[in-house]
Amino acid sequence: MTTTPFPDGFLWGGATAANQIEGAYDEDGKGLSVQDVMPRGISGPRTDQPTPDNLKLVGIDHYHRYAEDIALFAEMGFSVYRFSIAWSRIFPNGDETEPNEAGLAFYDRVLDELEKHGIEPLVTISHYETPLHLAEHYGGWTNRELIRFYERYARTLFERYGSRVTYWLTFNEINSLLHAPFMSGGIPIPDGGVPKGELYQAMHHELVASARATRIAREVAPAAKVGCMVLSMPIYPLSPSPADAVAVMNADHGNLVYGDVHTRGEYPGYFLRRLREEGIELDITDEDRADLKNTVDFVSFSYYMSIAETADADKRGSGEGNIMGGVPNPTLPASEWGWQIDPVGLRLVLNQFWDRWQKPLFIVENGLGARDQLVEVDGERTVVDDYRIQYLNDHLVQVGEALEDGVAVLGYTSWGCIDIVSASTAQLSKRYGFIYVDRNDDGSGTLDRYRKKSFHWYSDVIRTNGGSLTR
Repeated sequence: MTTTPFPDGFLWGGATAANQIEGAYDEDGKGLSVQDVMPRGISGPRTDQPTPDNLKLVGIDHYHRYAEDIALFAEMGFSVYRFSIAWSRIFPNGDETEPNEAGLAFYDRVLDELEKHGIEPLVTISHYETPLHLAEHYGGWTNRELIRFYERYARTLFERYGSRVTYWLTFNEINSLLHAPFMSGGIPIPDGGVPKGELYQAMHHELVASARATRIAREVAPAAKVGCMVLSMPIYPLSPSPADAVAVMNADHGNLVYGDVHTRGEYPGYFLRRLREEGIELDITDEDRADLKNTVDFVSFSYYMSIAETADADKRGSGEGNIMGGVPNPTLPASEWGWQIDPVGLRLVLNQFWDRWQKPLFIVENGLGARDQLVEVDGERTVVDDYRIQYLNDHLVQVGEALEDGVAVLGYTSWGCIDIVSASTAQLSKRYGFIYVDRNDDGSGTLDRYRKKSFHWYSDVIRTNGGSLTR
């Protein structure tokens, strides 16, 4: 029998987000979210109203096809499925006092299907889906009022689904806020950008809201496990220079502060120093400080790439497609969208997070965006995506290495387990899934689903609990 480092009960599955998959942007009482006016993702300007070229308005029509999609996930053997709830489906404007029952009922139906197939739900409360009204009338997360609105929203979810959902994530990639303020925090971006002090204040408001949600979950649904979710990105010095090592440390601190607060319950000294040196004084109340003590049960994260850093300004240059900045690593290959491919970096970040926080870890996004070609093999339409299989295999082998290192890992959900609209570029041609969806960047297509070669490969990985991986 093949030995495997993956423990019994390891959760295998996939991940999606409501705004990239559901469609039905104006059905059953749903309000607009920031995504409904972002037809080019983060790479282009927003629009005043939804426009037909915004692929997210239809997505892959999961709102009407969720049962079909979940059946395909079950066929692969998923034991967990990460999805997000669209805030504006539950509170259309975000500031109402009563929720939209039709929106709540939709997610009841999704949970019914997951339970029918024995799949554990992993729910993201806020995944780049701030209600547009909160962005336009309150300034998004720069406004302290959003803590109260989010608290009401989270309590509604815990009361409705708390007996059916164990694993919750408060904010998706919370550390992207400073880099993509409108998408991540519903913060309108004026000419000249958002002042750094306002971004840090918005960051604080989200951290407080996350901690309050954690407290509410323990009151309303004591069996719930609440995690934070950060965008992970190991950073290497571009040279052995001590100055480059310090540049790495400073860049790393910009990401690690979010996990530090979520797991330790207070701001670390290096972050307070940064505020002092930048002349920024945050509005932090005594109640805020008490709220932050409600630390998470586990840490989840996305992993797609690593970057390098240097203190030499002449050698700086941003990696293509990378919203978090950084310098391209000359030793690594890159995807078609310029994301550097570094499986070993996943082992490194797992060890770093475990050593630093001593909280169970959950890899909730990892995958390769590529242009897939639908072909016919043995009479079946499919995609021969050996490149995706190799990418995922190599990353999962490194997860196994981290498990051997003693890192506690709860599970793994591959990003975009079915083709969805890309968050960064709003394309459908940037495909991640094990399931091909017949929809194109111009909106044409049948929306039919086809199993890719990777569908069967991942099914074997799950069936053997990682034993079929090629080392």
